[in-house]
Amino acid sequence: MWEKVWKWLAIFVGAFIYSIGLNAFLVANHLAEGGFVGISILLLYKLGWPLGLTFLILNIPVLIPGWLVFGHEFILKTTLGVIAVSLFSSLTSHFQVPTHDPLLAALYAGVVTGLGLGLIFRTGATTGGSDIIARLIQHFFRFRMGRTLFAIDVVVIGLVAVVIGRETAMYSLVALFVASRVVDFVLEGVQSGRALTIISDEHEAIVQAIHEKLERGTTLLNASGGYTGDQKQVVYCVVPRTEVPRVQSIVAAVDPRAFVVVSSVHEVLGEGFTYKDPSSA
Repeated sequence: MWEKVWKWLAIFVGAFIYSIGLNAFLVANHLAEGGFVGISILLLYKLGWPLGLTFLILNIPVLIPGWLVFGHEFILKTTLGVIAVSLFSSLTSHFQVPTHDPLLAALYAGVVTGLGLGLIFRTGATTGGSDIIARLIQHFFRFRMGRTLFAIDVVVIGLVAVVIGRETAMYSLVALFVASRVVDFVLEGVQSGRALTIISDEHEAIVQAIHEKLERGTTLLNASGGYTGDQKQVVYCVVPRTEVPRVQSIVAAVDPRAFVVVSSVHEVLGEGFTYKDPSSA
């Protein structure tokens, strides 16, 4: 029950933070955004239409088909996200942090809006608009969501370049990029690491050394050489980024000819990372 309450609360908290980023840094410094929010900001600049109300009205035509295609649970959360952003965008419209450095404003806007969006996305909700359009296009035409979202943002930023100016569009792109990175950070968490795939005839010695020197777990995977057909055992190990050089040193000391692949792991859960043994407390 408390988990559900937290999710609903996170939508409102995320929407509030996102709205602060919009008004305090983007609107205050005459910058823009992508998607439906970007269109709403353009209409605010040129016609004086209120940002929150315009954003809500633009979303109504896409929420209805989204409800019919994706069901009530997803759209219910998304509708709540849309209403929360619309409401808080209106309530925080007086939050203004103008600066003479548009690059600084773009960076702060990206961080704050990205943090707000990340909290909303973690609950399984969205802020509607282009996200629903991208999902609908993917559902009916099998076109990737990422490409659709990128295309929509390109069109909106293009409008910003034409209507407001190219320099504003470029600073707005900086804010979009920073926001996307912050969203990734919030969604993936701080428990990121690296996965090492180690192929060596000395796998037993490597496993023992990792256990003794790093106290990290390993997994042995059965594999066969694609060319020779020889049976091998592959060592798989996940460690924090700071421990990668130590693993590489251990492997090199045991078998300098070992084949090692290091891959990014966005989130690591479980023993050694997030799980704490109650008996050790």
